[in-house]
Amino acid sequence: MPDWNPFPPVQFTACKLVLAADPKLMELAYGRVIFDTYGAYAADPVSIADMLDQAVADMQHRAAAFAGRQRDHTPTTEHPFTEIVVDEVAFLTYQPDKTLRTRIMAALATLTTQGRAVGYAVVAALQDPRKDVLAIRNLFPDRIAMRLDEPEQVDMVLGDGARNRGAACELISTDPAVGAGVAFVRVEADPDPVRVRAGWVSDADIRAMAYQVAEDTRPLELEAMPV
Repeated sequence: MPDWNPFPPVQFTACKLVLAADPKLMELAYGRVIFDTYGAYAADPVSIADMLDQAVADMQHRAAAFAGRQRDHTPTTEHPFTEIVVDEVAFLTYQPDKTLRTRIMAALATLTTQGRAVGYAVVAALQDPRKDVLAIRNLFPDRIAMRLDEPEQVDMVLGDGARNRGAACELISTDPAVGAGVAFVRVEADPDPVRVRAGWVSDADIRAMAYQVAEDTRPLELEAMPV
């Protein structure tokens, strides 16, 4: 089993932006300084919808600039690769406010269907594998499944036939020493899932990265970060 991190270390440069949607205020908040420095961070649903709408507008503006000139994207300072990280995507797409829910769903659908050619990628995370939770799951060609409760849930996440091809996600150990970070990955170009184990990144590691990234730009705010 490869000791492989499905989310490789981010190289923060002028040629990459990272937009973070963090409705739980837990998973991405420790790295907020990083996102504020190299992209954007939003937590409440309205702010997240605004951020996604702006990403769509920027993407479409870039597509118009590329039209008839180039088909592939090479990151530059003018047109950086833009990664949109969305935690708890099911919470956002099941908002009780229909207008807000429609905005978020439309933005994610547009980014996932039109973004690749012009340097936009969406990484979305959810806990509930049921199909009705995320209607646009088929717009995500590469998928990662960690431990699941039932064998039937495997194909819901990884696609038809993944369980029969060896992705036994329900058998991943509940013992953190054995099962933490273990997952199956299925990418668009290969129907066979691969079992992997992600490296552990502690809160201290994230704080250290935040200090390094923003050492010269946000010193006072960094001193107030929780320990």
